[in-house]
Amino acid sequence: MPITIADVAARAQVSKTTVSRVLNGKGELDESTAARVRAVIEELGYVPSSRAVNLARGRTRVVAMLVPSLTWPWMGEVVQGAVDVLEAEEYGLLLFTCNRGADSMRQFTAQVASKSFDGLLVIEPEGTLDYIATLHARGLPMVLIDDRDQMSGQIPSVGTTNHSGAGSAARHLLQVGRQRPLMITGPSRFGCTQQRRDGFTAAYADAGHPVTEDRILLGDFTFERGADAIQQAIANGVEFDAVFCHNDISAAGAMQALLEAGRRIPEDVSVVGFDDIPMAAHTQPPLTTVHQPMREMGEAAARTLLAHFEGTPLPNRPTIIPATFTVRES
Repeated sequence: MPITIADVAARAQVSKTTVSRVLNGKGELDESTAARVRAVIEELGYVPSSRAVNLARGRTRVVAMLVPSLTWPWMGEVVQGAVDVLEAEEYGLLLFTCNRGADSMRQFTAQVASKSFDGLLVIEPEGTLDYIATLHARGLPMVLIDDRDQMSGQIPSVGTTNHSGAGSAARHLLQVGRQRPLMITGPSRFGCTQQRRDGFTAAYADAGHPVTEDRILLGDFTFERGADAIQQAIANGVEFDAVFCHNDISAAGAMQALLEAGRRIPEDVSVVGFDDIPMAAHTQPPLTTVHQPMREMGEAAARTLLAHFEGTPLPNRPTIIPATFTVRES
């Protein structure tokens, strides 16, 4: 049978509370008593539960992370960035997805109620914003990652430069002589969609080539919609010599539709994506895209939370990590 704190207390002829105080270094204890307890711990080979010790210290040394799904193409990079920081500081990660909808959220809520973790990292699942804001208002330390601009300034967050990233895509296309771009957006409900649209259209307007509404097509970040949008534009007779997609998955769909329509990439149509997920380097041709610093965002969010545990106030302004531009062959 495993040795328990009760066994140590009985052998040392002290209370379990005294053993706990020795383990946690709390309270005033006679040095001879403390020495006797430590000797018994070594003699019996007692290994205290790290969870119990941490709870006694007022911490679990666990950080939770709430995400919509692990199937999102860039999700692994964010999670890995957070894990790298947490594990280096000997914290654990408790990961929650919303794959099962309300059932997933009930499980997460139960863990919140039981105080199973010290703080929370969030990539906001749809429909959870009010609940997340309530947890923040109740004092749960948290940092949002890629907050879609909905809670900017209200909850600590880490994001990237969607507006200037899209602007860099526009300037690249202008530099290679593309004056009639087609843009396939993300869902209109996301703040990043508006930022990317505004950044791209502003750069073209500044160059004297405004993007007309017939060349802005609503997308949903899927491969299928990227392909459908290209087919729609061709069927409607829209003239274009470039395509800017708000993510790499829809860009891959657009590229397939272009090739099937007999358009050469990049000779006839240049294509630029956004995200720089691993797949982007393996499309045909390899995709030029805006690089989102996803791993760095996960690292920064975790560091912000851990610094707060050590007494640093959470920032009241978003932490912004700039996007960069990756030129390939498309």
